[in-house]
Amino acid sequence: MNFSFDAYVTAAHFDRSGNAGFALGDGTVRFADGTTVEAHDGASLAAVVHPSGEGLVSGGDNGRVVWARADGSTEVLAEVRGKWIDSVAASAESGLVAFGAGRELHVRDVKDAAFQRVFTHEKTVADIAFDPKGRRLAVASYGGAFLWYARIADQKPVALKWAGSHVAVVWSPDGKFLISAMQENQLHGWRVADEKNMRMGGYPTKPKSLAFLSKGSLLATSGANGVVVWPFSGPAGPMGKQAAEVGYDESTVVTKIATAPATSWLAAGLEDGRVWACDLTGQRIIPLKAEKGSQITALAITPDAKRVAWGDEDGNAGVAEVA
Repeated sequence: MNFSFDAYVTAAHFDRSGNAGFALGDGTVRFADGTTVEAHDGASLAAVVHPSGEGLVSGGDNGRVVWARADGSTEVLAEVRGKWIDSVAASAESGLVAFGAGRELHVRDVKDAAFQRVFTHEKTVADIAFDPKGRRLAVASYGGAFLWYARIADQKPVALKWAGSHVAVVWSPDGKFLISAMQENQLHGWRVADEKNMRMGGYPTKPKSLAFLSKGSLLATSGANGVVVWPFSGPAGPMGKQAAEVGYDESTVVTKIATAPATSWLAAGLEDGRVWACDLTGQRIIPLKAEKGSQITALAITPDAKRVAWGDEDGNAGVAEVA
């Protein structure tokens, strides 16, 4: 199943029903069943699955956070005038939605319209992520990562400091580790309990896409000629261990990865437009989009690893069965 949307594909996700949704640079959210939702007067800059599992929550350059549903309806969850909303996170466990607006981290409760929290940083919020229980938020910013309790109004964050610009962040599924992607072609990690630093380098390009799989025992990232896979078994995580590289191809680099977290399956989107999937237990590469084209900018895989959705910078998108 292929689509041509004529707009940059910002994000791709499968909702709880298995329907693929695509957030686009023209401000629409389009679903694989044919539904088009006008979410923003401008561009969609980031999107995640709504905490309910139904539809997508999209952040736009018009300062709005919009819930777009496959029945065609929309709901404005928040609006911050004059700001770009380019990072969004949601937690099914806590029912919270969080988003970055300039130097501010905002939190909303989808079941309580009156609830809101705003946490301010010295530098711009680059990315945000909920911990596994949806109670704590990590913010990637310049100088490190900052941890906030999502519902507490007056607090000082835990500052996990490391010099440089941090652009993406992810928690391990057990909540013990926090990993950030940096502008300096490397990852940085912390063991949250004691703030132990972990340097994870050697990348030829910036590793902007990262996700855990195999129930948290592995971390997969973009930023190299293949998918870089770090071992996270044991209390020290990747410290003292070597990463592996899967699907190495010297003619291109991996720009996006997606994982089915409870399994050993991942999908990779490449700079040359190709898409493949792999079960790491056998390392057999399954081509899903063999023809080359524009750079893959969005990627998703279902929790059972049966289907993959992708989109590229020219508005081409697709959904494929994993054989």
